[in-house]
Amino acid sequence: MKIAQVTPLYEAVPPKLYGGTERVVAHLTDALVDLGHEVTLFASADAETRARLIPVRDQAIRLDPAPLKSDLAAHMAMLCEVLERVDQFDVIHFHTDMLHFPFFSRHADKTVTTLHGRLDLKDLPGVYERWAEFGLVSISDDQRRPLPFANWQATVHHGMPADQFRFSPKSEGYLAFLGRISPEKRPDRAIEIAAKLGKPLKMAAKVDAQDKAYWETVIKPLVDANPNVEFIGEIGDHQKSAFLGGAEALLFPIDWPEPFGLVMIEAMACGTPVVAFRSGSTPEVIEDGATGFLVDNLEQAIAAASRAHLLDREAIRARFDLRFSATAMARRYLDVYGDLLARRPFAEAPLEDVVTPLRPWEGKTFAANG
Repeated sequence: MKIAQVTPLYEAVPPKLYGGTERVVAHLTDALVDLGHEVTLFASADAETRARLIPVRDQAIRLDPAPLKSDLAAHMAMLCEVLERVDQFDVIHFHTDMLHFPFFSRHADKTVTTLHGRLDLKDLPGVYERWAEFGLVSISDDQRRPLPFANWQATVHHGMPADQFRFSPKSEGYLAFLGRISPEKRPDRAIEIAAKLGKPLKMAAKVDAQDKAYWETVIKPLVDANPNVEFIGEIGDHQKSAFLGGAEALLFPIDWPEPFGLVMIEAMACGTPVVAFRSGSTPEVIEDGATGFLVDNLEQAIAAASRAHLLDREAIRARFDLRFSATAMARRYLDVYGDLLARRPFAEAPLEDVVTPLRPWEGKTFAANG
């Protein structure tokens, strides 16, 4: 099958540091290649992939040092690149929310669109009513709730390569928080849980520009006031096995409808249980009492974190292997692609590839390109 993967351009594929969607696209793309499919990735030139890479920007937007950038212009240019090659693919898989809808209306029957974010925003229903011809994939069943009428084709949970994270049979006794410093992620709850238990807490987290005031006025004072709290900052994939594997439990004290929560399965891959507030996707990801605990309030979270060490870390890793490997994710998407192809009317063979001008960064060799 000839498959195009179209990713957002905010982070590299996979991200150098924090980043969810682009990380999932990286894992899915490589897993599809490993399963024998012909995959093309549209991404920034710093992507590392086993697929054919079509670079559409010299580097990912967030870590680009250029002072003035237009993310809209970058994404529109990428969509133009995809549109010029539309006849080369059996399936075009978009991860760019709804940005491509006006460009690809005539080709909606060969597209799959995975929605990676929250969907309870005021302006979204009109978009999904207007472009109802696009088949959608959710990353959790709960994610669908604000848009029950949308053209949902499947739910596919995220997955990661089985060898991406090392299993750790024993913790080092601290609690961990990994993610963003933002009000909906509730790092303040993580600090309070650790403080009540008298346990060390390590926080590896990104501070976005829009969350700087929250960090400075709410979270940093809590960190400074608690000697058992260590703030590490952003970390990359190469650091996560040690960070998560050494934790007695990952605290996931969210206060919003989390669409999936990749960090939960990253912890599970290390054998580390997750203490998660029951919100959004968490009941679909965490098996209460087996891979972690689901809680409804701070008191339950404190009690759950105190007994997380009793859970079987080998069993947690085994559940990750069964449910959340990159291969499992890729096979589920292949089912979606197959359904799409089965519904499509018979068409003539694709036209020959159209030669397009090279961009300034094309023609160069990039690491790990397939």
